[in-house]
Parts: sequence; C-alpha cells; structure tokens
Amino acid sequence: MTSSDNEWILDRARAAAAAVTDPEMPMLTLADLGVLRGLDRAADGTIVVRITPTYSGCPALAAMREDLRYRLAAAGFARVQIRTELSPSWSSDWISAAGRRKLAEHGISPPSPVGRPSAGPVPLTLTPPARLVRCPQCGSAETERTSEFGATACKSLHRCRSCGEPFDHVKEI
Repeated sequence: MTSSDNEWILDRARAAAAAVTDPEMPMLTLADLGVLRGLDRAADGTIVVRITPTYSGCPALAAMREDLRYRLAAAGFARVQIRTELSPSWSSDWISAAGRRKLAEHGISPPSPVGRPSAGPVPLTLTPPARLVRCPQCGSAETERTSEFGATACKSLHRCRSCGEPFDHVKEI
C-alpha cells in the first residue's frame, strides 16, 4: 500500500468520524466540540480514534463511542478502536468557531474563552470566574444565571434581562 493510499483511507475515516454528532447537543459534531482529538491507522489496518470527553464522567461518552463505531462501519471500516484520552483534559476553548456559531444559532450561549494552558497545573480559585454571558436571542449582555445546572452537566440556565427569554449556556471549563 502506498502512502497516498493510506492518506486516502485516513481522509475517508476522518470524514466519517468528524460527521458524528454529540448526543446531547446534536447541532454539533464531535469535531466542532473538540472531543474528536485524532485518528490514525494501526499497522494491522485498525482505525484508531482518539476522543477526549468534556469531563471524565460524561454520560454521553458511551453513545459517542457507539456512534463512531457505527459511522465508521458504515463507511467500510470493520476494525475500529476508540481510545479515550483524559490528558490534557478537555477545555471549552476547544469548541471550534463553527461550533460556537451553531450553538448560538440554536439558542444556546457559547462559552467565553478560558485561555487556560493546555498542560500543567490548573490554578485553584475559590470563586467562580466572571462570565460574560450574552443572550443568543438578542445579543444582550444583561443576563442572569437562574441555575448553575441545566439539562446537561455542561450547561447552566440563564435569563435575558433585556428580552426576557430563558436560554442555556455552555459552561466554561
């Protein structure tokens, strides 16, 4: 097999894996969310997909794995291995610009940049960071958090003081 054949196979596998959507926010692909970390081909031809969950206890992780296996099998890849990488830990900064746009288009406020280093210790703070949460409906920054916990662990509930609409916000991590 030539290197161009291998690249063609990897491109097909990457395209299939990149199209898998997040089970909790189906407007986002795993690539948009930054969960899809990489894809390689082992010497025996097995496609090895690396994913990093939004947090280690993410209940959607099993569904992500199964969806990846299904999508890759449908694309003709019989041997697939899914590896979960917990280091470096996922950051909301990994959400792509397209992913942030899709969230806002679906009425979910995207997270603000965190800007934390991708490796090394994470500083401990005793107070939550100040968040600039804009209303995805009208764009106002005049919002209030109504609950730290939303429909999924990675979201909080907010209300816009300008237009009065409630909305979800993806938490900064």
